Amino acid sequence: MKSYRPYAPTQSFLLPPSPREWLPKDHLAFFILAFVETLDLSAIERTVQAKDARGERPYSPELMTTLLLYAYATGVFSSRRIARACVEDVAFRVLAAGEQPHFTTINQFRATHREALAGLFVQVLQACQSAGLVKLGHVAIDGTKMKANASKHKAMSYDRMQKDEVRLRAEIGEWFARAEAIDAEEDALDGDGGTYDPQDEIRRREERLAKMELAKQALEREVAAARARRLREQAEELRRMAEQPTTPPKQQGTLKTLAKKRDQQASLFDDDDLGPPSASADGDLPRNAPPGDRNGTPKPKAQRNFTDPESRIMVRDGAFLQAYNAQIAVDDAHQIIVAAAVSNQGPDAEYFAPMLRRVVRNCDAVPERVTADSGYFSAANVRIAEHIGVEPFISVGKHRNDGTPAEHSRDHRNRSEARLRMRTLLETDRGRRAYARRKATVEPVFGQIRAPRRFGQFSFRGLFKNRCEWLLVCLTHNVLKLFRAAGAAPRLSTAMG
Repeated sequence: MKSYRPYAPTQSFLLPPSPREWLPKDHLAFFILAFVETLDLSAIERTVQAKDARGERPYSPELMTTLLLYAYATGVFSSRRIARACVEDVAFRVLAAGEQPHFTTINQFRATHREALAGLFVQVLQACQSAGLVKLGHVAIDGTKMKANASKHKAMSYDRMQKDEVRLRAEIGEWFARAEAIDAEEDALDGDGGTYDPQDEIRRREERLAKMELAKQALEREVAAARARRLREQAEELRRMAEQPTTPPKQQGTLKTLAKKRDQQASLFDDDDLGPPSASADGDLPRNAPPGDRNGTPKPKAQRNFTDPESRIMVRDGAFLQAYNAQIAVDDAHQIIVAAAVSNQGPDAEYFAPMLRRVVRNCDAVPERVTADSGYFSAANVRIAEHIGVEPFISVGKHRNDGTPAEHSRDHRNRSEARLRMRTLLETDRGRRAYARRKATVEPVFGQIRAPRRFGQFSFRGLFKNRCEWLLVCLTHNVLKLFRAAGAAPRLSTAMG
């Protein structure tokens, strides 16, 4: 008779086992555990130590950071799922050293230190550079519309807000009249024979009217602030023009007068209730403002989302969704993300210069070539890249998959000089080879983030929170690249300390 291997699930261990025996030696958990030891967590440590020393002892910042990095690297983004994994998943239990932090503790740590966690992006990138994974021979820039934690059906235009406000006020008046009629009927019957209370309908409409009024006022303030910002930018530009040595003295006076007038116009749109501008937003990134008139009034089609006011309706793959624009710059050598950013403007062109400057700042070096699709093309972007010292290869129209431009014989009319020069460059053998690498460099990174790691939408609401989460997603992508290169690159051991 066939005998079986011993099986005794209720048998206790005679000697305590080592957690390192529960996973293979080359497991990702051990890599992240060792990698976090090399990171500078002083920003988190300072915040923790600044709190009152009394009360329950907090979990180690190293433990919590390790859990979050491993969770994001393996596609676990929910604090509840992370907490459950610390009980049920062997790798999480090894990393937590048997601790089982509550999901509220995990979420609070992520919320309190989100900016410090996002700041680890540069440290991880430096480790990739030390490991020789970043060459900066070719960097590709691209963006994706990432779904916000809000529904597009919760967005309403300014015109519809005004119409619904009138409708709701009329309905509230009708329901008050109906309530008075019901009260009169009940008084005539000399008793309380009514079973229907119109007050519930009135209350529901009044609550909706109050929310809509708040959203309308917020939209009006946002448009007014955007108008004031544009006027001040115009004033600064006029002053710069006046200070140019080539500007005639008479024209300088005119320009200064116009600048002063723009400042006065901007002051009319200032709102003390708005408070100071948010310091958490990236000032160099384009920011979408609802369309408004010259008098600072929102246009009829200006929209605001009730759930996440900073998100915008964008188009992805022909479909409309409430989203943010998530940008990355990827190095061609090993698909390392060398820059990442998020904003709420749909078109990509204005992201090109900020993303390229981020690459230079993060890597402390200038890439040789940069590629981007036609959404990024402008004569100004070409000049900026050349001024920085990067050779740009930006599409000016549709190209085939191999990088060869599509038929363009009828597309030469009304073509700017910069566009013609770029098209001519892309038609050369060197241009075709360079641009053909764009899709193979940046597109797979979006695929790896969306498919294996299942990051299809942001978890939080607001531009700052989602920017921090996107940086956390991107830095864990780089950690995975480091991990996969570890076996083939012995120098990684020196890069990690």
